[in-house]
Amino acid sequence: MITKSVEIKLPRGLEARPVAELVQLASKYESTVHIEAQSKKVNAKSIMGMMTLNLTSGEEVTLIADGSDENEAVADMEKFLSGNSKK
Repeated sequence: MITKSVEIKLPRGLEARPVAELVQLASKYESTVHIEAQSKKVNAKSIMGMMTLNLTSGEEVTLIADGSDENEAVADMEKFLSGNSKK
């Protein structure tokens, strides 16, 4: 299991479209992936769970992944949340 703190640098934070994209990204991995913020821990593969976090730009979150591809999952999610992913 690995954890990594990441600052959200998406200009509008995680509104509906970026949440959907993040859930799709997390779902590509076999590992379990969670995001922890505001004393909540939610499954990053759950669109409803992710929407409950209502994350904004500048907010710090903790990525938690556990499984065979955990390193790749965290690296890709960090890129996405930092605004550095390829579209």
